[in-house]
Amino acid sequence: MNKTLITGITGFAGSYLAEYLVSTGQYDVSGTYLFDDSLVNVDKIKNKLNLIKADLSSEKKVFNIVKETSPQIIFHLAALTSTADSFRIPAETLTNNISLQVNLFEAVRKYNLLDTKILIVSSADIYGLVSKENLPIDEQTPLTPTNPYSVSKIAQDFLGLTYFLSYKLKAIRVRPFNHIGPRQSPQFVVSSFAKQIAEIEKGKREPILRVGNLGTKRDFTNVKDIVYAYTLAIEKGKDGEVYNIGTGISYKISDILDKLISFSSSKIGIEEEKALFRPTDNPDLVCNANKFKKLTGWKPKISIDTTLKDTLDYWRHII
Repeated sequence: MNKTLITGITGFAGSYLAEYLVSTGQYDVSGTYLFDDSLVNVDKIKNKLNLIKADLSSEKKVFNIVKETSPQIIFHLAALTSTADSFRIPAETLTNNISLQVNLFEAVRKYNLLDTKILIVSSADIYGLVSKENLPIDEQTPLTPTNPYSVSKIAQDFLGLTYFLSYKLKAIRVRPFNHIGPRQSPQFVVSSFAKQIAEIEKGKREPILRVGNLGTKRDFTNVKDIVYAYTLAIEKGKDGEVYNIGTGISYKISDILDKLISFSSSKIGIEEEKALFRPTDNPDLVCNANKFKKLTGWKPKISIDTTLKDTLDYWRHII
């Protein structure tokens, strides 16, 4: 059994990762969480997990967790993840996302866990404003961040490289493009649309869907395909390297909205809401994952339509 620590285990991606690892029967899984209400995401497997409630901004707490679990594998997923919120709380986003990772790395160093493999989850958002000639985006594409969240993710990404180069920590970095599915916060565009449609269907909202910028394009992958990629990155990734993860297809947000509305029998209008627009918005993020696919053989298996239907059904059961 591989002793494994997942930070942010009850989060969107963390909960799916935990489910996958448990299903293989090959991992002894511990994980940290911050809020009790997030435990619902791992309710089906909680008796197979060692769950640790912890604020990872506390260096002492992180050191204790690493000492007690002595993990062979660490998936570092804990972070503030909202791009929109990062404009509102830039200092908190930067401080949180950077300090959590530094605490984790320093704990690994202190206890000399130099054989422990660590997955650092960066983000495709770090590429920012990408010119058309640089599409699709590979790992060499220049970084032009457009929000505080993406700056925090660049810091996490390069801290992974720094600790590999300086201390030989076995850090592997991934840059996932947008991932979606049930359990995702309605702060994110697809989940927001799905929740609003479910509310309209139940008569809990007027039949008007509030939207922001529908003109951007994003590369969407089902979260289950993403977390499988994370496990492959740990198994086959090279220490110190970085890998893009995505489908290679980008969809206009307006097309995603049209697909979701087509799954509903309700008559739904659309209205732009200025508060949902960001100061800047990356026009197109589409992934070139050839480096990762060549190394691991990974490819996404779950279609965009299935993913959107599952997300809508998730909200229908909740509303």
